[in-house]
Amino acid sequence: MSRTIAEQLAELQDLDLPSLRARWVEAFGSPPSKHIRRDLLLRALAYQVQVQAFGGLRPPTRRRLIRAAEEIAAGRTPSAIPLAIKPGTRLLREWQGVTHEVIVLEAGVQYQGKTWTSLSAVAREITGTRWSGPLFFGLRGRSNERR
Repeated sequence: MSRTIAEQLAELQDLDLPSLRARWVEAFGSPPSKHIRRDLLLRALAYQVQVQAFGGLRPPTRRRLIRAAEEIAAGRTPSAIPLAIKPGTRLLREWQGVTHEVIVLEAGVQYQGKTWTSLSAVAREITGTRWSGPLFFGLRGRSNERR
């Protein structure tokens, strides 16, 4: 009889450090660093239990993580991941005391009953200046905040 995921995760919590290290070797094929803390061992092993049950990360996600790690290792800030906002999503932004609402459509966005080609076009309409729409609506942080 196989154990449920919840039972496997609960079992991990009860293991002492040497037993967690032994499980690590079983799961990953090599011993963990001598300096790794118990809570990190637990998290990694719990993740591995879930990978075995549900599968791991999708290949595009794996590639993005590898690319981000390479950029960090090279001393660069990782490039932003493009956001995929589902149609029907409502974005709110307060600007000069007025709350503005945008609804994401299949192609473009709706603002004040009119369809716009981009968030940037709406941000420009609201502010009267050139803005990055994703930045204006809080979907992307300022570059100096990411550093």
